[in-house]
Amino acid sequence: MTLKSTQPEARQSAPTEILTQAGRRAVFAAVLGTVIEWYDYALYGAAAGLVIAPLFFSESVPEAASMMAFATFAVGFVARPLGGVIVGHIGDKHGRRPAMMLTIILMGVATVGVGLLPTSMAIGAAAPILLIFLRLLQGFGAGAELAGAMTLVAEFAPPKRRGFYTSLVLSSPPAGIAFATFAFFAVSSLGTEALLGWAWRVPFLVSAVLFFLALYIRNRLEETPEYSAAVQKAQTERTKTKLPLRDVLAKDWRQVLVGFFSITGHNAMNYILAVYALTLMTSPLVGLDKSAALLAVTLGSLVSIGLTPLGGWFSDRFGAPRVLLFGSLMGAALAYPIFALLAAGNFTLAFTAIALGYGLVIPATSGAQGAFLTNLFPAQRRLTGIGLARETNGALVAGFSPLIAAALVAAADGQTHLAAGYLLACCLASAIAVMISTKLRTNN
Repeated sequence: MTLKSTQPEARQSAPTEILTQAGRRAVFAAVLGTVIEWYDYALYGAAAGLVIAPLFFSESVPEAASMMAFATFAVGFVARPLGGVIVGHIGDKHGRRPAMMLTIILMGVATVGVGLLPTSMAIGAAAPILLIFLRLLQGFGAGAELAGAMTLVAEFAPPKRRGFYTSLVLSSPPAGIAFATFAFFAVSSLGTEALLGWAWRVPFLVSAVLFFLALYIRNRLEETPEYSAAVQKAQTERTKTKLPLRDVLAKDWRQVLVGFFSITGHNAMNYILAVYALTLMTSPLVGLDKSAALLAVTLGSLVSIGLTPLGGWFSDRFGAPRVLLFGSLMGAALAYPIFALLAAGNFTLAFTAIALGYGLVIPATSGAQGAFLTNLFPAQRRLTGIGLARETNGALVAGFSPLIAAALVAAADGQTHLAAGYLLACCLASAIAVMISTKLRTNN
């Protein structure tokens, strides 16, 4: 099957290699929003591994409560494709700025809402129901956040620096993960009684400060030059897109499939390390202390922050498909060693496992992902296309990977080989998708 070219029509709109002041503001707004998104999601992920089960599913047996806690984490991803399509429609139809304002508002309200939510001890079965509602709201808002942030930056970036500047956005998730796990590390040091009593709420409520800062900055954003040029061209030629999703499904469905599978390994690796690793390391069979496990994830994820822009630089130099392929194959090669190290019950080995994933795999897959995905779609359908591909994968792969890993470890009586095989398969799927994408002419 030969994929058609989707050379973005308005690529000529960035004539200089220097990022403009509006572009710098867009990069800052996109990075901050992405940090908040991943802070919120990693925060709930850490909570799912440590406190959600006893607080909201206290009447269930521990094993079932743990599985239900991870299920509520996965629920947030179910709403992400819907959010990606609807907010993507707003972004492609009415502009990037209103779309980015909407995403940050929804995420902020949902995360602070979790921090204010009564537990099942206070209101019974209504507590998990309200928790699921807030997770759906959070997922809907986050559905187009990273896709919108990548699109915003890519359309301001000079053509030959698209990989580097979008990698700055994609280097932000580890920062959000690190802040979230550090926040839970700090409150967990107060003791189990305080943690389950009031301290678990503090990291969620702190999100309000970041939310208002991001809202202020995004209110000052300008529309991207590439999107403006595409709108002007469509008006001149009387070809303005009425329903971006319809055109994406009709004209770009191959690109959607390639985009979906290209990030499967990235999402599985990222969420297994950020979310499930905590449960595995602190399980009775492994026995690592909660504080040590949180510290391992915090320090290990920090490795990726400085290395992801290097992956973006390599994608500008060697092509985003090559760098994304390298990261996917590296993830496949490290799947079994990472799980073995996480299950060793040793802080140094656990940190090594997290650092391997966030130091060798994620910098390549994150660094190249922005340029790879934005180059798949033309400007007038880009946000919808990326949102559909990326967030459908988020719903089916990212959100359920911790749950799948937990179920596979349980099925193997505490052994990790089945979960490692799942991670290996996800990374190989990405490698195959990237190799197929070489038939598609991109701008790299």
